[in-house]
Amino acid sequence: MDPLASESLNSLTAWFRLRSVPGVGNYLFKRLVDRFGSPDEVFQAAIEVLQSVDGVSRRLAVAIKAHPLTEAVKKELALLKRSAYSIITMNDPDYPGLLLEIPDPPPFLYVYGDLGDGMHNIAVVGSRSATAYGRATARKLCSEIASAGFTVVSGLALGIDTAAHEGALAAGGKTIAVLGTGLDQVYPAANRHLCHQIARSGAVITEFPLKAGPDAHHFPVRNRIISGISLGTVVVEAARKSGSLITARLAAEQNREVFAVPGSVHSTKSVGTHFLIKQGAKLVETVDDIFEEFPTAVTHATAGSSTLGTERSQDPLLSAEERRVISALGPYPIHIDALVRSLDMDAGKLSAVLMQMELKGLVVQAPGKMFLIESDTLNSVNEKRQG
Repeated sequence: MDPLASESLNSLTAWFRLRSVPGVGNYLFKRLVDRFGSPDEVFQAAIEVLQSVDGVSRRLAVAIKAHPLTEAVKKELALLKRSAYSIITMNDPDYPGLLLEIPDPPPFLYVYGDLGDGMHNIAVVGSRSATAYGRATARKLCSEIASAGFTVVSGLALGIDTAAHEGALAAGGKTIAVLGTGLDQVYPAANRHLCHQIARSGAVITEFPLKAGPDAHHFPVRNRIISGISLGTVVVEAARKSGSLITARLAAEQNREVFAVPGSVHSTKSVGTHFLIKQGAKLVETVDDIFEEFPTAVTHATAGSSTLGTERSQDPLLSAEERRVISALGPYPIHIDALVRSLDMDAGKLSAVLMQMELKGLVVQAPGKMFLIESDTLNSVNEKRQG
């Protein structure tokens, strides 16, 4: 999509001007556009007619009519004109239909990349300080979601969000990152490269001005977009009080599905997800637990769950040493020294075997020389043990 292709610059000026009127928030902006059709028509309406809109007092109506084109708006439009970004307003056919259903959608979105149809999105969020188990689970889950033709939505934060985006990209699928900053101030800085990767096949979006920084109050606000743009929200690891639980609550308020991935009862990162399950969120063990709730969307998306099931059942060829290591590993990290003792294997030899297994995607290394079995490998091992 070409920058500013969806609306003329003159038309966009009215959108930015109305958005800058003190007292006109997202709720009222939507009511005004619903009533008059566009910001241009709002500014042309008589004061008495403006007052007929719920929430518009005579004082605010007068302020709307008299509101100038501020220097801040002029500067923002000038920056946009020189940027590679697009603006999609709520009147634009490319504006996400799901987002229009929430009470306070952003009047317009800054877009870097291509949003696509916007109707087959699943949000996956979680702790910034995620465990290796959480990151591996999110990455695998999102790889399968993307492989099935859905778009993964997350917030570009460290931890689970990063793993979610990476999982979708690794599968060759689409992902959308919703920022709590402007597009020129990607946060965290460590994910700038990931931001550009996402935009090549999906989109990075925000409602905040280009130079807006990572103010704390921005992130709870952006969470309503993550949930609002999605059919459902999956939480993978979260503390009892966290932004991820805010997103889940917003999803429920928006009449969207809420899912949670269980974890260890000994992990503080699982307290939030277990709380959600107690409150009625659907427990997720496999991607099919998510797809079951969206049969129509699955029909329209590229069917991939049967292929994924076949891939999960195909075990790679293992050496004798690799089979021994797998037998000693589980879903939670084990220190390499403990593995040396339990396997009675030379430390150097074990390190070499673990490195090969990492390259094959069989194990995941967590910080501090801790290792755990990759989720598909664990499923295969459990099936054989049960058999």
